[in-house]
Amino acid sequence: MPRQFFVGGNFKMNPITRESKLALAKTLNDAQIDPSVEVVIAPPAIYLLSLREVIRPDVKVAAQNAHYKPNGAFTGEISPAMLADAQIPYVILGHSERRTLFHETSDLVAQKTRAAIETGLSVILCVGETLAERESNKTTQVIEEQLKPVVDTLSEEQWSKIVVAYEPVWAIGTGKVATAAQAQETHAAIRAFLAKAVSPAVSENTRIIYGGSVTAANCKELCASLKPEFVDIINARKA
Repeated sequence: MPRQFFVGGNFKMNPITRESKLALAKTLNDAQIDPSVEVVIAPPAIYLLSLREVIRPDVKVAAQNAHYKPNGAFTGEISPAMLADAQIPYVILGHSERRTLFHETSDLVAQKTRAAIETGLSVILCVGETLAERESNKTTQVIEEQLKPVVDTLSEEQWSKIVVAYEPVWAIGTGKVATAAQAQETHAAIRAFLAKAVSPAVSENTRIIYGGSVTAANCKELCASLKPEFVDIINARKA
């Protein structure tokens, strides 16, 4: 069975008003979207419930982060159990901004991933290298080191709940973008690692997406935005 085309939009800490949020929702609600594409958007936590209530049913909502405990004295955190109860189906974990700005280790990301999946959530698992690591030819090594704790933590069956997002740190918010050849090379390395570390079936069935300064202009080649052109990215395969 072919893997379903997947497009995700991470709002990060945007927008800052409810009016802007509603405008974004209207753009998607009014658009003609390729029905064969799985579309997931990740607003700030404060907008999760209200956006889920107004967005069209074929667009799924994701949290941008979650804790690994179901409850407890963790000020400012959201648990996977809360997300599941709120009918939020996806969570983004391991984003480079969480790893670098908030010092989340790959072991912590693995704990969060297991907790999310065991609660019934699906996970957009982010991996990626810095510019220095790419220029030192360490891309594959770095990504394998980021994936290994997750591999060691999950069962083979649990990988059906994961979408791997290859997001090179040097291409996030910088205007730079990996070439199609660079993205494909890294995707192939991820599949090779999953085949060896988990199973050929997981390697074949896991969806791997690219994220990093994707625009309407380059999405058809790269085939992961707050702008109205997000619809163009969703429909890139059909175009």
